[in-house]
Amino acid sequence: MSASGRKDKEHQKTAMHTVATIVYDAVNPFELAVATEVFGFERPELGVPWYRFMITASEPRPIRTSIGILLTTPYSLEHVASADTIIVPSSRPGIVPVSETLLETLRQSYQRGARLIAFCTGTFLLAAAGLLDGRRVTTHWAWAAELAARYPQVQVDPQRLYIDEGQVLTSAGTAAAIDLSLHVVRQDYGAEVAAAVARRMVVPLHRDGGQAQYIETPLLPVFDEGEPFGATLAWMAAHLQEDLTVEQMATRSAMSPRTFARRFHATVGTTPYQWLLQQRIVLAQRFLETTSETIERVATICGFSSAATFRLHFQRTLHISPQAYRNAFHRENRKETASSDHDR
Repeated sequence: MSASGRKDKEHQKTAMHTVATIVYDAVNPFELAVATEVFGFERPELGVPWYRFMITASEPRPIRTSIGILLTTPYSLEHVASADTIIVPSSRPGIVPVSETLLETLRQSYQRGARLIAFCTGTFLLAAAGLLDGRRVTTHWAWAAELAARYPQVQVDPQRLYIDEGQVLTSAGTAAAIDLSLHVVRQDYGAEVAAAVARRMVVPLHRDGGQAQYIETPLLPVFDEGEPFGATLAWMAAHLQEDLTVEQMATRSAMSPRTFARRFHATVGTTPYQWLLQQRIVLAQRFLETTSETIERVATICGFSSAATFRLHFQRTLHISPQAYRNAFHRENRKETASSDHDR
């Protein structure tokens, strides 16, 4: 490391970094607690000067959280001007109006170079302030479509647990606030300090995969055979383990392959191949969750040509390997974890 690099690193470890978390009506208390846990508690055992932490209120009155708890704090939006990092926890977008003063505070913070962090639907506030146009961001998967519809200039990626765009960082729902917060600590203090904080919180420093693994998807869709392609989709779903071709699907629909492919995409919103792949992945998830079949056997049952092909598509779709998914979601593993937690 160069002399200037060592000097920058040493300055990073000795300079006091101020983190301000903004609370506003309908704020989520869990994510506020995450910010407090990670950045607010002094940690003398780590041997580094920890963050200066403030909870700042958007209004000069008690703030009512999403569950009705009233919060008071000696810090207001005026104190945000002294913060190096600003955290915006989530709320319920559109239910409670957000003041222009709060949005202007976020804009001014961005202009002066402060780091902005949004947890879950806190991303909506950064978007409303006009700070996310052209940026890639994430939010809770259940709100991703709404965010994209409201702010079409924002590149919404519902797959990721968090996204670091440099000055602006966003996280997915609820526990992903922990993932992003530990990522920030790792940036500021290095992996060793971040790992120590994670151990104290009894959470992993890094979770494999993205949000896709947590999205609840029906095992098989319910088809109305009176709808366009209804009968064909039902037939495809019943034959997932077979090597289906577009020609076979087109024959079932009494169309030429080219016409079938074009009309299928126009009606269903994706290609026949992608639809089959998605259904096979969903079926594989259920086998990994509920059976002890080998990865090779699951691949065959779900219609993949080989275990290698299955692993490739599973990883690409869910950003986690089949084995890691099984370790996280298999029912016996969940029972063992619950039993272990109970014993403690």
